[in-house]
Amino acid sequence: MSKQSALSEQLIQQMEADKQSGNFPQLAFPNEAAIRRRGKSDPDMIWRPVFARDTDKIVYTPYYNRYTDKTQVFSLYKNDDITRRSLHVQLVSRISRTIGAALHLNLDLIEAIALGHDIGHPPFAHSGEKYLDALSFEHTGRHFYHNIHSVRVLDKIFPQNISLQTLDGIAGHNGEFECEEYHPVRLSGFDEFEQMIERCYTDAAFTQTIMPSTLEGCVVRLSDIIAYLGKDRQDAVLTKTVDADLFDDKVMGGVNADIINALVVNVVENSYGKPYIKLDTEHFKMVKEAKSANYSLIYNNAAAASKLGTTVQPMMAEIYGQLLDDLKSGNTASPVFTHHIHYVENSNYRREVPYQSTDPNQIVIDYIASMTDDYLIELHKYLFPDSDLTVQYKGYFK
Repeated sequence: MSKQSALSEQLIQQMEADKQSGNFPQLAFPNEAAIRRRGKSDPDMIWRPVFARDTDKIVYTPYYNRYTDKTQVFSLYKNDDITRRSLHVQLVSRISRTIGAALHLNLDLIEAIALGHDIGHPPFAHSGEKYLDALSFEHTGRHFYHNIHSVRVLDKIFPQNISLQTLDGIAGHNGEFECEEYHPVRLSGFDEFEQMIERCYTDAAFTQTIMPSTLEGCVVRLSDIIAYLGKDRQDAVLTKTVDADLFDDKVMGGVNADIINALVVNVVENSYGKPYIKLDTEHFKMVKEAKSANYSLIYNNAAAASKLGTTVQPMMAEIYGQLLDDLKSGNTASPVFTHHIHYVENSNYRREVPYQSTDPNQIVIDYIASMTDDYLIELHKYLFPDSDLTVQYKGYFK
């Protein structure tokens, strides 16, 4: 049976009184304080707010389309009911906007961060990120993290003059590290932001500590967890990875809708009018326990069941080596030129230097990270037609 949480009567009365008086909490990040690399203001800001422009830029980014065929958790399934990243970012946007509206935050900034937060995620979910990180570190001594690469996509590969606040929210969204309280950490400007991003490439421990500079970014970071916690369980039951009876949290409930409702209500209850975003201790503990259960019951099983480590991982390594060789030898017939470099350079964005002058390893990393699941498999077939490495899809009727 569904378990629905509700705001306390005291908070409902306070919110109603604030609505009647118009004396709302003034905690939203103001549009006029947005910082861009180029230009201090937007000429059409009167009718098109600054962060709404960021959202438009993000959804029209060439890589936005590729969310559609990037695995969220379950790879190699031919099943349209299983969540892909395209749906995940919409769910994060919807949940975070619900919370943001209740807290009177900047909904345009929330939407921009939410829709852009995974645009740099590589194919094959967390497994693909782990494989690409290992390759990056082996070849360059630098790490790969999808949140940091999402910033690179929107700020370097396609330099769109996105605001500092949106980019910072994307960089700080890491949903793998939950908190009981999320306190924004202010940024002075792009110089400090660049130093933070650079340190993330070389210091894994530091990457886990970065926090968004706005309440809006904090809301998206927590909403990322809320969005996947129950939805991944829903997909796990759909794929018969686990039995639905294994999930029955006493506080949040085992159904996705109940989990979302319980956490959203708790966040609003504990954050309204405050300069931070908070879960109470009971719900925070439940989130930690639920995440731990998801890892043991779902994520580890999903990766093992699809045998990504014995198929996709060596495929990615072979692709990396071949594309790097093609770049260094100047093989302009290679897909790294025809499908990637030319594609990026032919997009109409203002650049300080040509993309092709980027370090060869970084170009290969950019290319692999941009791939969808099916594209990587097809590219491997194209580059290595005689390879014994193959993957098995689980079809609709198996």
